[in-house]
Amino acid sequence: MSTPTSLDLPDEVQRTTIPTSRGPFAALEAVPASGVCEREAALLVPGYTGSKEDFLAVLALLADGGRRVYAIDMRGQFETPGAHEADGYSASALGSDILALLRATGARHLLGHSYGGLIAREAVLACPGGELASLTLMSTGPAALTGPRAEELRGMLELLGAQDGLPGPAELQAGIAEIWQSYLEPESAAAGVPGPIMAFLAKRMLSNDPVGLVLMARHLLGAEDRTAELARRREPPILVIYGEDDNSWSPDAQEAMAARLKARRVCIPGAVHSPAVEAPATTAGTLTRFWNAAET
Repeated sequence: MSTPTSLDLPDEVQRTTIPTSRGPFAALEAVPASGVCEREAALLVPGYTGSKEDFLAVLALLADGGRRVYAIDMRGQFETPGAHEADGYSASALGSDILALLRATGARHLLGHSYGGLIAREAVLACPGGELASLTLMSTGPAALTGPRAEELRGMLELLGAQDGLPGPAELQAGIAEIWQSYLEPESAAAGVPGPIMAFLAKRMLSNDPVGLVLMARHLLGAEDRTAELARRREPPILVIYGEDDNSWSPDAQEAMAARLKARRVCIPGAVHSPAVEAPATTAGTLTRFWNAAET
């Protein structure tokens, strides 16, 4: 769970809703403080239990590079409505959502963070050649999540009684509230998260579609490795970026994935799993240079 350090919106950033052929999506939109948008727009996709606010620290910095930048809540996340059917949370359906967002906004740079990286990959694999200028995989891996973070997810599903079946939404919602109160809130308090940020984290967690949380968790635990398919496309250019102490997919796994993709690879010093929060200036500078080079 990415934890923003501030919820203040810079002058360059505003809240908006993006209408698409697949429904509305809550978003943050950033534009340059002065001048015009001379560069191609970018779309940023958050990770599991995340939201558009995970990118607040970098949005204005990215927009100052002369481009419009959108950060979104995926379907069922925080302020975006959930799916009407469980199939709406399949990887392919969520990838189709991202394609619809790219076309609605005109964005040609796509970034996916963590679970959002797996979904961004789905979008690219379903996208006709030439539509995208670049793909950035941030703190994401080639396949299913492994290690301690995967065990945490399995534990969550067990507490919700959702290892195999799917309890009703009300039962799931009550279970998620219990997980927040008994586990996530104490962890955040122990980490010194300020009160206003803690209140936001609680609101976000409890606003997620509980069915979506379960089905996304299952995909995280069972995602297949589609790296070879992506590599065969040969376009768009790809950046793999991650923190040197990533505690989800290991840095070694992400380095190996970058090699298979023949992608540019950047390891962010001092960052863990959320470089946009933990090292915003370095992350924004890396993305701007990559995007500019991809456009030329």
